[in-house]
Amino acid sequence: MIEVEGLSKRFGATLAVDDLSFVVTPGTITGFLGPNGAGKSTTMRAILGLVRPSSGRTAVLGRPYSALDAPLRRVGALLETFDAHPGRSGRNHLRVLALAGGIAKSRVDEVLAMVDMTSAGRRRVKGYSLGMRQRLGLAAALLGDPEVLVLDEPANGLDPQGIRWLRDFLRNLAREGRAVLVSSHVLAEVSQTADDIVVIARGRAVAQGTLAELMARSGGGMKVAGPDTAKLRELLVAGGADVTGDGDLIVRNRTGEDIGRVIAHHQLVVSELAPVGTSLEEVFFELTDSGTGGPS
Repeated sequence: MIEVEGLSKRFGATLAVDDLSFVVTPGTITGFLGPNGAGKSTTMRAILGLVRPSSGRTAVLGRPYSALDAPLRRVGALLETFDAHPGRSGRNHLRVLALAGGIAKSRVDEVLAMVDMTSAGRRRVKGYSLGMRQRLGLAAALLGDPEVLVLDEPANGLDPQGIRWLRDFLRNLAREGRAVLVSSHVLAEVSQTADDIVVIARGRAVAQGTLAELMARSGGGMKVAGPDTAKLRELLVAGGADVTGDGDLIVRNRTGEDIGRVIAHHQLVVSELAPVGTSLEEVFFELTDSGTGGPS
């Protein structure tokens, strides 16, 4: 539902995004990770037609965003910029957006209920906390009942209860068949929410895949135990895998799917095949080389 192909963007002498490619498929949540200044927001803005690529292309539902008919009904977006007038109520802010997008006014109350803002929607935006503003932004993104969601730091300002709510909320949206692209600095939460991960650093993709695949290829690796691990070790080493251990094996540069194919092809018996305990935070720091130094 979202395609980014060979995307590059320069701002003067600064190369913000460098030959970036990835896809977001229906019914999945894709976590978009990278240090500050890595190019995440620029990429999201390019997807939404707010930034013109220097080269490459982006597409939503097979077309550039600018070519979509009724884009609010196809794509919902929450960017870091919050544009609600402080003197308006949250409900009136959404009614203005609905009117501009040709969306029924009844939808406003529906999305306020979806984000648990029915009562707060009657209050003026200037009295909202940061977390309430994020919820209102999510409600705005959902006004058109879109198939695709592009969310830049939606957990920003949410308390632990709100973050848990957001996790369940996004999962429900994905179960309905929507494609969700979400950037976040809350790595522990991404590890519990995202189906796929795209990690970028200095504008370039440094890793893509499922969380299990990233864990296997970075740091911990995959643990394999069982009666046929000696034979499996021979086969994996012959295929170029990094394998340690003589009984239980640790395989550091193959995914569970890669190893499973070898096991199935040679009809081997194993009792365990699982990622070695590590965290997305450790993988992120390893991939982006951002584990030291102060905040950026």
